[in-house]
Amino acid sequence: MVTERASDVAYGRLQDMVLDLRLEPGAFVNELSLATQLGLGRMPVREALARLAKDRFITIVPRRGIIVTPLALDDVLDMFEAREAIECGVAFIAASRATEQDLQNLRSLIATVDEARSSSDFEQFLRDDHAVHTFLVHMIRNPLLQDAADRLLLHSLRFWRLYWKHRPAKPEAMLSHADLLAALESHDPVRAEKAMRNHLQASRQLVQLLF
Repeated sequence: MVTERASDVAYGRLQDMVLDLRLEPGAFVNELSLATQLGLGRMPVREALARLAKDRFITIVPRRGIIVTPLALDDVLDMFEAREAIECGVAFIAASRATEQDLQNLRSLIATVDEARSSSDFEQFLRDDHAVHTFLVHMIRNPLLQDAADRLLLHSLRFWRLYWKHRPAKPEAMLSHADLLAALESHDPVRAEKAMRNHLQASRQLVQLLF
């Protein structure tokens, strides 16, 4: 049995705290305080914070301290631009490579998202929606793309949690994946790419109207 390194434990726990907003965007954090809170040594926490800084979840500000990376509108628009560049290409490739088992799994994930949307449970919707986008990336079985997309989708999850925390959840803002699924089922790469682009652009327009 392989024992997980203390720095990996610290990284996982701190990343979860950033993603679920226990460590809110813009908040200053203290290495010693975090180590005490996690019940870990300062060195593993320091290593974890360095990794989180590399992943852009934490920002180390010289002579000021360590801050949870804020989410300004420009940052969010950059995120959407990156998602469009990556996920539209992923959808294009996935339409050609999707197996019947892939599609069956995707249908199940999308059905779960639809249930959350109908109940207006925004936190459940966000988790299920994240699972759909993550699964789609893994469908193409390209580790380099997976690494880039997985990190980007975590940034997206953090943003949407912050977005809905301060706004009433509305079903019409919880976007459907029906067009994308239909395109993937028809194994039409161009249609799948367009469906993903439309999906992301609709999300971005929602943000620009209400951010």
